[in-house]
Parts: sequence; structure tokens; C-alpha cells
Amino acid sequence: MQKQLPFERKMNKLRRHQISRQTAETDIELDFSIDGSGETNIKTGVGFLDHMLLLMTKHGSFDLKVLCNGDLEVDQHHTTEDIGIALGQAYNEALGDKAGITRYATITTPMDESLSTLSIDVSGRPCLVYHVDGLKDKVGDFDTELVEEFFQGFVNHAKVALHIQLHYGKNTHHMIESIFKGFGRTLREAAFVSGRFKGVPSTKGLL
Repeated sequence: MQKQLPFERKMNKLRRHQISRQTAETDIELDFSIDGSGETNIKTGVGFLDHMLLLMTKHGSFDLKVLCNGDLEVDQHHTTEDIGIALGQAYNEALGDKAGITRYATITTPMDESLSTLSIDVSGRPCLVYHVDGLKDKVGDFDTELVEEFFQGFVNHAKVALHIQLHYGKNTHHMIESIFKGFGRTLREAAFVSGRFKGVPSTKGLL
């Protein structure tokens, strides 16, 4: 019988985490699998956010279920931010001890006339650098300033450093779509277990 390598055993263990998060503002059920196939069930109550999460999941080849009941009678802020928080928690937990992961990733993604680059370090240290200019205030009824709030919530709870650079674009929908597609691809590459690394990819021995 052929001996199974350590990184192969790691990949055979499904990296998945479920979150139930209730506050006075939102009630969220989230189920996230890193080693998925793009399966989704996303109902946040915010149509544009649903679309962006779908793109992230498909291009990252994750599985994602999100059901949210938020205070949309106030606005979309709490729903968008809290889903970012829950997704960040789930990504961090699903990575487990982070042994063997690639850790770093940089992805540039075109979307028609728009181009963005995302770089991530699964470092254990939250940091968001957000250089996104030129967005219109709204896409439909979605406030585009909430894109940054989503990523700040994610970063704080995923405990990663994430740099987002929008190089250029004209259509606000395309610009944000480029970012979310790149986000999925960046998360996927950083989480990839290639077998090149033994243990945690850090000189400290801990992430």
C-alpha cells in the first residue's frame, strides 16, 4: 500500500467551519468550506452583496452558505459588515493550524475595462490597506463605501494582512466585481497546501 504523504492527509480533511452569529442588528448562519467546488446558498437580503459573494465563491472554488436576517430597515451597513466578520472568522477557523499552507498570494484580475490587484499574508496580524478610488456612491441601492467595511470586518477576524489596489476602471459594478473575483482567487491560493512546506510557514513556528 502506498504511503500517504502528510500534506495529502491534510488535504483529505475537509477544511470547513460553521458560524452562528446573533447580535441586536443581524442574525447570521454561515457555512464555509475552503476545499469546495463553488456550491452556494447565499441570501443576505442585499442583492449586490449576494452577487459579489457568489463571484468570490465560484472563483475561489469554495462552498458557501450564508443566511442573514439584518436590520435593513436601517440600512445595509450592519448586514455587510457582519457578514465580513463571520466570513473572516470562518476562514481563519477553517484553515486550522495552517500547517503547509502557501500563506502568501498576489492576484491581478481584469473585469472588462477594470483591473485590480489583491495581495494577502495569512499572518495572524490584521491589516487592511484599501486603495480604491473612483467608485460612484451607489450600485443600484448598494452603498459602495460598504465594500471597505466588508473587507475591514473580514481582515479583523480572519487575522490576515490584505492589500487591495484598484488600478483603474470606469464602471463601478465592474470595478467592485474585479475586486471580489480577485478576493476569492487570493484566498484560494494562500490556503493551498502544496506539500512544499513542513509545518507552519513561519520562522516563529506559529501563525
